[in-house]
Amino acid sequence: MRIGTIPDNLGTTIARRSRRQQLLAFGACLLMGAFALNASAQSTWPTRPVKLVVGTAPGGGVDLMARTLAQPLADVLGQSVVVDNKAGGSGNTTAAEIIRAAPDGYNLMFGPQTQQTVNPSLIKGSPNTARDLVPVALVGRSQLHLFVRKDLGVNTLAELVALARSKPGVLTYNSSGVGTSPHLLGELFQKQAKFSMLHVPYKGSGPALQSLLAGETDMGFLTGVAFQHVKSGRLQMLGVASDRRPPDHPSVPTMTEAGFPGIVFDAWIGIWAPAATPQPVLDRLSKALEEVLAQPAVMKKFTDFNAEAKFVNTVEFRKMLDSETQTLSALVKERNITAE
Repeated sequence: MRIGTIPDNLGTTIARRSRRQQLLAFGACLLMGAFALNASAQSTWPTRPVKLVVGTAPGGGVDLMARTLAQPLADVLGQSVVVDNKAGGSGNTTAAEIIRAAPDGYNLMFGPQTQQTVNPSLIKGSPNTARDLVPVALVGRSQLHLFVRKDLGVNTLAELVALARSKPGVLTYNSSGVGTSPHLLGELFQKQAKFSMLHVPYKGSGPALQSLLAGETDMGFLTGVAFQHVKSGRLQMLGVASDRRPPDHPSVPTMTEAGFPGIVFDAWIGIWAPAATPQPVLDRLSKALEEVLAQPAVMKKFTDFNAEAKFVNTVEFRKMLDSETQTLSALVKERNITAE
């Protein structure tokens, strides 16, 4: 083509360039719109009360954690935070409710890691929490201690094991529900100590504790909410399923120290949101939780019921959940644990 000559396809070329420019402009508008929506979500959320749905009955360790966080979190967010207990179904009722909720950050699941790591392999038809919920943050952990009723007639783990072996399938142990940490600990204990007990599940750790106090069950793994009953003489504590002794009861051995290595099972508690919740909302919630959990008053309240306020972000929390899912699902299969 000579200089000054108009090419035959000039109109087509201009049209293509114009179309490309329009597409680029449209894409830029979409991107700017997304940024604007995200910024808006981050700056305006929350504009109404936020609900923490707890899958256990009132009075237990999980419930106490939720209620401890509610007011400080409300202060940081500028909106009320309401605790709503929905006991039953080993937390599946709560998970299903949150999955159905609008992904706007106003309905959150508060509960133990087992709702994601155990339930799908244990209970047929369990919600797919790994797919349909996003772990926002881990907020705390509790040691689980082995308590027995005072009149059981044992003073050490060795004496308890000897009694259990002499009465196969007769002694009972309670839990806050099928597939919960206390239930799985009971299974681990039986496996290692080579004896059998009868599992009696309750709807939450509060009712499980009451069953022990009433003499309806013989033993159970419970959090520090039961310490007051050790002091009053109604219960006896024989061990702790942790890597450290209870700070307030340093004479109580860990299960490992008592001859049962591998029984290290702290109860982890976290918060989940619907999977499609906007990232800015999740980020603000995570930041608020990190701030609240670092407050000395909150840390002290957690310590008062033998729990630890501990923040773990979404990425690390998800890694922990993935790892425990493999371990605990294998235990469920090996012990032939089924939903009752």
